[in-house]
Amino acid sequence: MGSTGKFVLLSAAWGGSFALIKVAVEAGLPPVQVALGRCLFGALALWAICAAQGAAVPRDPRTWGHAAVIAVLLNSVPFTLVAFGESKVDSVLAGVLNATTPLTTLAFALLVVPDERVTRTRLAGLLLGFAGVLVLLGVWRGLDGDVLAGGLACLAATTCYGAGFAYTRRFFSGGPHRASALSAVQVTCATVQLGVAAPVLSGAPVWPGAHALLALVVLGAVSTGYAYVINLDLIREAGPTVASTVTYVTPLWSTALGVVLLAEPVGWHTFVGGAVVIGGILLTRRPAADRIST
Repeated sequence: MGSTGKFVLLSAAWGGSFALIKVAVEAGLPPVQVALGRCLFGALALWAICAAQGAAVPRDPRTWGHAAVIAVLLNSVPFTLVAFGESKVDSVLAGVLNATTPLTTLAFALLVVPDERVTRTRLAGLLLGFAGVLVLLGVWRGLDGDVLAGGLACLAATTCYGAGFAYTRRFFSGGPHRASALSAVQVTCATVQLGVAAPVLSGAPVWPGAHALLALVVLGAVSTGYAYVINLDLIREAGPTVASTVTYVTPLWSTALGVVLLAEPVGWHTFVGGAVVIGGILLTRRPAADRIST
């Protein structure tokens, strides 16, 4: 499969995750159990990929320690937050709000990555992206409790992603281990974390029904497991800049699947707000020499 095919497949896998989460939460699964199922099936898929590749398992405590931190930031907490958010708002809104991830990633990278610079252009992009979020939420109409709670949960998840990606870049992405092995360790740590937290937060496991279980299997194995491998292949073949643009396409998939499969309504502000957010992202990535500080 060529780079174009992998790009489309990755965007579909990540964009489709929001509809799958919606199926699971509407079946009555508590958000933390949705996150647990997602990580469990994702870990199983990743270990199967590692076995097929003959990838060596990291054994040093430092790698596992960083993986545990990243699992909190990229899996355990944000997966639970997104599932909670989708118990309050449509998968369409959750998917488009997720497009703010590059903005939160930049914000944290500016704080923890030494070679990242604050410029006026980047600052303007961050502010424009925030304005896009306000349009997405339709703040001029007033926010009822569910929309506010669900939207804030989804935005909190993207904040976790931003911190997690910045932490990964600085502490976890280097070294000799294959990405599939590092991903397997990370998602396994998340599975253990959620396995401990789920009984405390939601009680005994709930049988969601066959359709919701199938949604969890696909969500974990494809959107959380196999997608990691596709993403790595795309970075290696087309470069990180091209690979990162998948963020612009995933909201299209989440919107289309939410409308077609779940019959969710879409207002004009969803499209306008999404476009403004993407405009902010593009602005943060423009080269600029107007440094504010280092």
